Amino acid sequence: MTSKYLALLASVVMCAAFVSPATAQQKLRIVQSNSAGDNLHIIDATTNKVVGEIKGIEAPHGLTVSPDGSRIYISEEADDSVIVIDGKTLQTIKRIKLSGNPNLTDITPDGRWLYVAIAPSWTDMSEFPQIKAAKSGGVDVIDTQSLQNVKTIALTGGVHDLNVTPDGKFVIAGASRGAKPPANAMYVIDTKTNDLAWTLPMSPSPSPMAISKKPDGSTDKIYAQLGGFNGFAVIDFATHAKTNQIKLPDVAADKQTASGPPAASHGIAVTSDQKKLLVNSRLNSTLYVYALPDLTLLGSVALGGKGAGWLTLTPDDKTAYIANEHTNDVSVVDINGLKEVALVKVGYAPARNATWATQ
Repeated sequence: MTSKYLALLASVVMCAAFVSPATAQQKLRIVQSNSAGDNLHIIDATTNKVVGEIKGIEAPHGLTVSPDGSRIYISEEADDSVIVIDGKTLQTIKRIKLSGNPNLTDITPDGRWLYVAIAPSWTDMSEFPQIKAAKSGGVDVIDTQSLQNVKTIALTGGVHDLNVTPDGKFVIAGASRGAKPPANAMYVIDTKTNDLAWTLPMSPSPSPMAISKKPDGSTDKIYAQLGGFNGFAVIDFATHAKTNQIKLPDVAADKQTASGPPAASHGIAVTSDQKKLLVNSRLNSTLYVYALPDLTLLGSVALGGKGAGWLTLTPDDKTAYIANEHTNDVSVVDINGLKEVALVKVGYAPARNATWATQ
C-alpha cells in the first residue's frame, strides 16, 4: 500500500468522523393528540408544518415520549389502553390493557417505568337507572421492558393528572375532580416501592402540574392548576405545604372563551433552565410567562387559537407549543419575544402534546 493511498484513506476516515455527528443529528418533532378524533399529528419544530400522522387510535389523550425517542406511549380513552408506538415506523408495538379510564401518562428519566393516571370509571350499575362511578381509580404502573401492566395503585377518587419528579424518585398525582364525593387531595408515590408516600389535602385538587428542581436535582416546588380557578398554587415539596396562590390577569368579558371553565387554567410548564414558568389560561386564550423563583409576571401572549389546554416546550427553552382545543390548532410561541409566530391546524379537540427528538 503506497504512502499516497494511506494519506487518502486517512483523509476519508477523518472526513467521516467529522460529518458523523451531523448525519446523526436529531430532528425535533411535536406530537399532538386529537382527543375527539382517532389520530395524532406530528409537527416539524423547524418548519412548524405537519409532517406525519399516527392513525387508528380512538380518543387519544395523554402521551409520553421515551427518553431515547424510540417509543411513543399514548393513552386511549375509548379502549382503556396504552398504545405503544415504534418511533421509527410509527406502527403499534403493543396495546396494554389498563385498570380503568386513562388520562395523563409520564415516564421515569431512565425510561424504566411508565405511570398512567386512571380516573374513576362510570360503570357501577348497582342502583340503575342511576349510574355511579367506581369507588376509586388510581395509577397504573407499566414495566417498559416487559410492556406489562404490573400494578395498580388504588387512590380514592382516582387521578386526572400526574407527573414524575425530575429526579425520578416520586410521582405527583392530582385526584380526579369528577369523583363523587371529590377526594380533594394531592398524592405522592415513591417510585422505588410504587406505593403511596404521603398525601396533601387540597380543595380543589391539583390537576395539571409543573415541577421545579433544586441545583442538586431534587424536587423543589410543585406548581398546580386548580380546576375552576384561573391560576395556580405553589406547593413546597420539602414541607408538604401550599405556600402561595397566583391568580392570572383578568381580561374583558368579550375576550374570554365562554367554554373555558371548569378548568379555566389548563397547561403549565417549567423551562429546563428553571428560570421561567409558563401557564395557559384556557379562559383567556392566553399564555403567561412568570420569572422563577419570585413569580414576577414577565408578560403574556394572546393566542390566535381558542381554549389553550396544554403546552410543551422545546429543549432550548425558546419555543412553546400550545394546544387550542376549541379551534383545532396549535399556537407556536417565541418565549423570549413573547410573540405567536405560527398557528398549525391539527385534528379535532387537540389535547396533550409532547416534544420528541428523533433520528
